[in-house]
Amino acid sequence: MCFSPTGDLVGGSVVVAIGIDACLHVRGRPEYIAIAALPVVLGLHQIDETFVWWWLQGHVSSAWGHPAMWIYLVFALVVLPTLVPAMFFFVEPPGLRRMRIVPFAVVGAAVSAVLLEAMLVGHPSVHLGTYHLVYSIGLHHGIAIIGFYIVSTCGPLLVSGFRAVVWFGVANLAAVIVLVLLCASGFTSLWCFYAALLSGAIALHLRYAKPQVDRTRPVIRSSL
Repeated sequence: MCFSPTGDLVGGSVVVAIGIDACLHVRGRPEYIAIAALPVVLGLHQIDETFVWWWLQGHVSSAWGHPAMWIYLVFALVVLPTLVPAMFFFVEPPGLRRMRIVPFAVVGAAVSAVLLEAMLVGHPSVHLGTYHLVYSIGLHHGIAIIGFYIVSTCGPLLVSGFRAVVWFGVANLAAVIVLVLLCASGFTSLWCFYAALLSGAIALHLRYAKPQVDRTRPVIRSSL
């Protein structure tokens, strides 16, 4: 997946299907609605990159490809580092478990700001690489920023109080680190591995996690 327009299209469709499954297992837990819908958005994001591929291959015009590139970059680099910690903050129950997400949210917000500034100043571009797309946004100190990006998007899973989410966080972190080491220039494009793993973690959590009990409300017992 993500190594071709077909890979993005098929992979994105699979992730959307995972997201639909997650939404079907919210089961009256409104705090999970946003995070259940995240895989749907991640899948559509992958499908969006299909148009970038087709643009570079000459199958669609720049009127389609250029906006698709901007949509892809803004979501992957600006929205996601802030969105992921925020979502997991509200999923965790109030107290220490929730507060452990705060540092990742702060790092994510800083990463989003740096990457947004780089995109607005650096005139983003993209070209065909070897089995991936190579995006450039004119970013300085890119390796350090990628490191903080990984911290903000993978860290919340690792400190979660839910075992299934932690295990997927470990697998996700390992996959992303290997990806950066093997192909730093393709990190933004091959980011689909992150989307797939995170979506799987969300779907499994919503399938098997027990609903949280709100202990601040009195329990009403029937006398019948």
